[in-house]
Amino acid sequence: MLRLEWYIARHVIGAILAVLLVVVGLDLVSALLDQLDALDDRYSFLDSLWYLTLTIPRRVYEFIPLSSLVGCLIGLGMLATHSELTVMRAAGFSTRRILLGVFKPVMLLALFALVLGQFIAPFTEQQAQSYRALAESGNGTMGSRYGVWHREGRSFIHINAVEGGRVIHGITRYRFGEDHQLEQASYALKGRYRDGQWQLEQVRNTRFSEQGTQIDNLAEESWQSGLTPDLLSVIVVEPLDLPISGLWSYSRYLQEQGVNADTYLLAFWSKLLQPLAILALVLIGVSFIFGPLRSVTVGQRVIAGVIFGLIFKFAQDLLGPASTVFGFPPMIAVIVPILLCTAAGLWLLRRAG
Repeated sequence: MLRLEWYIARHVIGAILAVLLVVVGLDLVSALLDQLDALDDRYSFLDSLWYLTLTIPRRVYEFIPLSSLVGCLIGLGMLATHSELTVMRAAGFSTRRILLGVFKPVMLLALFALVLGQFIAPFTEQQAQSYRALAESGNGTMGSRYGVWHREGRSFIHINAVEGGRVIHGITRYRFGEDHQLEQASYALKGRYRDGQWQLEQVRNTRFSEQGTQIDNLAEESWQSGLTPDLLSVIVVEPLDLPISGLWSYSRYLQEQGVNADTYLLAFWSKLLQPLAILALVLIGVSFIFGPLRSVTVGQRVIAGVIFGLIFKFAQDLLGPASTVFGFPPMIAVIVPILLCTAAGLWLLRRAG
C-alpha cells in the first residue's frame, strides 16, 4: 500500500512541478518583455535579467496554489485515463487512501510555500526592488518612480531607494501643521541608520511661515523616526511580497499611527492561510477527477483547472476590497473562498461515492 501511495505522490508532485516550471517561465518571459521599455543608459539589459532572477522566488510562491490545482488534475487525471485508479480501487485501495497519497506530498509543498513566503521570497524581492530603484534613480541622486511613500504622524516621507535596509537614498520629508498647512519641506541625498536614528547627509531644509521661507543647508542631520530598518524593509515591497511576521508588526505600527491597515492585514491572512488554500484547491482537483472530469481529455482538465483557479483568486481579490468598504474583518475575505472550495470538494467526492 505504501508503494501505491508513493506511486500516486510521484505522479502528482511531478505534474505540479512541471506546471509550476511552465507557468513561472511564461511569467518571466512576459516580465522580460515589459522590462524592455525601461532600458536606458543606467538600467541595462543585464540589470533587468538580474532583477528578474531575484524575483523568481516571489513568482514561484505566487503560482504554487494554481500549479497545485492544475498539476493535481494532470497527474491524477493521467492515472484515471489509464484506468490505474480503477484498478487500485478494485484491489481494495480506497478513495480515502488515494486522497492520502495525494495530500502527503501536497502538504510538504504547502509547508515549503510557507517557508518560501516567510524567509526567502521577501528577502529576494526586497533586494530586487532596491537594485532596480538604485539603477533607475542613479544611486539615489535623482527622483525614482520606484520609490516608496510613508506617513508618520503629520509628516509624509518619500524615499527614492533603499539599499540593504540600513542605507536610504533621496529622502524627501513634508511636515504639515494642525491646520493642514505645509510647515517644512526637506530633502536629503542619503541616510544611514546608526545608534537608533537616521544620520542624513547633504540636507536641504525649507521652512514656511507667514513671513516667508527660510532655507538651511546642512552637511549632516540626525533624524529620529519610528521608521526603523525592519519597518523600512516592509514598505519597500508590495504587501503580498512581505513576510508574515513583517505584515503583522507593520499592521500594528500603522494602527498606532492612526492609519488604516486593512491592506496589510488582508495580505497577512492571505499568506498565513495559503497552505489551507493549497489543500482546498487540491481537494477540489481530486473531486473533479472522481466526478465531472473523470473521462475528459488532459487539455480539458487543464482548462478547467485554470478557470477554477482564476475564479478562486478573483473571489479573494474581490472580497478583499469589499472587507474595507463594508467593514468586515479581512480574515473573512480570505477564509470564505477556502471554506466554499473545501465544501464543494467534499460534496463532489461524496456524490461520486
